Amino acid sequence: MKVIASYNIKGGVGKTAAAVNLSYLAAGEGASTLVWDLDPQGAASFYFRIKPKIQMGGKGLFRRKRALERVIKGTDFPNLDLIPADFSYRNMDLILEGLRNPQNRIRKLLKPMAREYDYVFIDCPPSISLVSENVFKAANVLLVPTIPTTLSLRTLDQLVTFIAKRGYRNFTLLPFFSMVDRRKNIHRLITKHRPMGMGKFLDSTIPYASIVERMGTERAPLEVYARSSPAAGAFRSLWLELKTRL
Repeated sequence: MKVIASYNIKGGVGKTAAAVNLSYLAAGEGASTLVWDLDPQGAASFYFRIKPKIQMGGKGLFRRKRALERVIKGTDFPNLDLIPADFSYRNMDLILEGLRNPQNRIRKLLKPMAREYDYVFIDCPPSISLVSENVFKAANVLLVPTIPTTLSLRTLDQLVTFIAKRGYRNFTLLPFFSMVDRRKNIHRLITKHRPMGMGKFLDSTIPYASIVERMGTERAPLEVYARSSPAAGAFRSLWLELKTRL
C-alpha cells in the first residue's frame, strides 16, 4: 500500500483537485483506492457526493473507539472508497495532543488498510501542525501542488526547511506546478527555470482552467465530464509520472 498525501502549507493551490483526480485515475486502472478527506472543509467529500460527517467525530476515530474501516464509504466509482471529512477535524490537534504517541496515530490507523488497498490518497488541511506531522509519518509521497509565484515558492522553501530540521526521511517530496496560467510572465518564467533545493519537481504541470473549477458544480473528477480537456490530460500525465516515483 502506498500513501500519497496531497499537501501544502498554503490553501487554494489545488490539493483537493489533485487528490480527487489522481485517486480516480488509480481506481480506474483497477487499483483498490482509498481517499481520506482530512480537511474539515470537506471539499473532497463534496466532490464525491458524500456527506462530510463521521459518527462520533474525529475524537472517537482517533481514540480508537471506532475502527477506521467502519467509517469508510463507497463512492459512485468502482475500486474507490472515501473516509469523509468531519467538521470536528478542526480541533484535531487538540484531540491528538491528549493521546499517547500523538505523531503516529494516522500511520497506525492506516496500517490495517494495507490488506485492502493499493493506494491511499490523503487530502490534507493547509497548515503545519500536529496533524500534518502525522501525515509526514504516514506518507510514502508528499505531493505538493505549487502555484508558480514567488510567495508560493517561499512557502515551499519553508516546508523543505521544516522537513529537513525534523529529519523526516520516510517519504519522497514531490512538488509540481499547479494552476499554471501561461498568460502570466511570472508563471512562464518560474515553470521554465525551476528552483533548486526544493525537492525534485515533477515535469507535469496542471493548468489554471475553468473546467477544473467546474468540479464544484459537476461534483465529479475531470475524467467523468471533461475527459478530452487539456486539464484532464494534464492530470493523466501527472499520474503516469507519479507512478514512476512510487
